[in-house]
Amino acid sequence: MSGTPHTHQTPTPTHRVAVVGGRPAPIAGARELGIDVVLVHEEGAYDPAIAEHCERIVHAPIADGPALLDVLLPLHRERPFDRVLTTTEPAAESTGFVVDALGLPGVGEETARALKDKALTRELLDKHGLSPVRHRVVRDAEEAAAFQREVAGRIVLKPVDGVASLHIHPAAGPEEAARAWHALAAAGFDAPLAEEYLDGPVVSVDSFSYDGRHVPIGYSEYRMNERYVEWEVSTPSPAAAAHLDELRALTVRLLDAVGLTEGPSHSEFVLTPDGPRVLESHARLAGSGAPELVRRAFGADLNRWFLTVPLGIDPLPAASPEPIGGAAVRFFTPGPGRLRSVVVDPGVPGVVRRVPAGETPLVFLPYLDDFRDEQAAAVVAKGPGDVVPELLTVADCTSGYAIASGASREEAVQRCERINDAIDFRTE
Repeated sequence: MSGTPHTHQTPTPTHRVAVVGGRPAPIAGARELGIDVVLVHEEGAYDPAIAEHCERIVHAPIADGPALLDVLLPLHRERPFDRVLTTTEPAAESTGFVVDALGLPGVGEETARALKDKALTRELLDKHGLSPVRHRVVRDAEEAAAFQREVAGRIVLKPVDGVASLHIHPAAGPEEAARAWHALAAAGFDAPLAEEYLDGPVVSVDSFSYDGRHVPIGYSEYRMNERYVEWEVSTPSPAAAAHLDELRALTVRLLDAVGLTEGPSHSEFVLTPDGPRVLESHARLAGSGAPELVRRAFGADLNRWFLTVPLGIDPLPAASPEPIGGAAVRFFTPGPGRLRSVVVDPGVPGVVRRVPAGETPLVFLPYLDDFRDEQAAAVVAKGPGDVVPELLTVADCTSGYAIASGASREEAVQRCERINDAIDFRTE
C-alpha cells in the first residue's frame, strides 16, 4: 500500500461563509476552524496567497449589491452560506443587500446605510434621545452660512458618507462656511453635512455583538494632524477610561438605535465638556491595525471572532474585559516629496522589515500578521525615488509604520516613538 502520509489534517468543514473584500487577517486560519470561505473580491485587489485559506475566490465589483448576489446566489443554492460578511467600508451596503436577499442573519442593508450615511446616523440618534449634536444637510452656500449663524460658533462641513478624514472643512464664520460648501461641491459633494464643532479628545470603542447583545471590548485614543488624519492609535486610552461607563453605555444604545445585532463595530466619540458625543460608527472591524492592538492590550482576538462568534464556534464574552497591557501603532510621517534615502539606525528597538522596491502592498499594514509575537516591529514601505504624499487622509499613511506592546499604553507609545526616531526618511 503506497501513498503520501498526511502530516496535518483539517476538520471537515461544517460552516460556509462568503466574505466580501477586505484584507486577509479575518479569514486566515478558517480551514483549521472547519470553515469554508468563499472570498468575493475584485481581480488584482488582493494578495493571491490568500487562496490557501479559501474554498474559492470569485470576482465581482464589491460595492455592487446585485452583482454580488449574481455570483453568490448559485453557490448558495448548491450549498447554503451560514453568513455573508464584510469588514470593508465600500462593501457595507452591497453586502447588506445580499444578506437581506438570502435571508441570513447579520448586518442588513438598512443598518449598513444608517451607519454609512452620517446624516441618517444623527437622525436616529436624535430619535432615540442620544448624543445631541446640532446638524443639517446643507444644499447651497447660503444654507451653510445660515447654519453657522444659528450655531454662533465653529462648525464642520463634511460629506455625509465620507471616510478616512477626507474633505473635512471647519468654519468659524458664515463666509468660511460658504467657502467650505463651495470647496465640497467642487469635489463632488453638493449636499454635505454641517455639524457643530465637537471640541475635545477623539476616542473610540471597539465592540462585538451577537444575537442583539453588545459587548464593548477595547477603547483607544488618537493623535492626528491639522487635517484630522490619525497618525497614531493607542490603547487602553486614559482619556476614554475617565468616561468609560458612559462610553460603554452610549455604544450599546447607539448600536441598538441603528439596528445592529451581530458582528464587530467601531464607534468614535469626542469627549466634549458636556460629555461624550458620537462622531461616527461602523459595522466592521476598525482600520489602522486596531484589532491587533485590542488583541495585545485586552486579549480579545477580534479578527478571529469575525468568523467564530457569528458561527457559534467561540462564545461572546459575558462582560467587557479588563486590559492586560498596552499597545500602539504609529505611522511614519515624513514630509511630502521624493525620497532621497531611508536610513535605519542599527540600534532600532524592534524587528524591521522593508517592502521590496517596486512592490505595492495590497494591504494597508503589510506584514502585520507576521508580528503577532513581536513586542515591537516596523515596516519601511518606501525607498529612494518613491514619492511621499501630503498627509490629507489616512490613506496617505503609506511610508510604513511601527507597532508595539507594553506593560501600559504609555510604554507602547514610547516604544513606537523610539522606532520612529531611529528611522530617518529624507525627502526633497
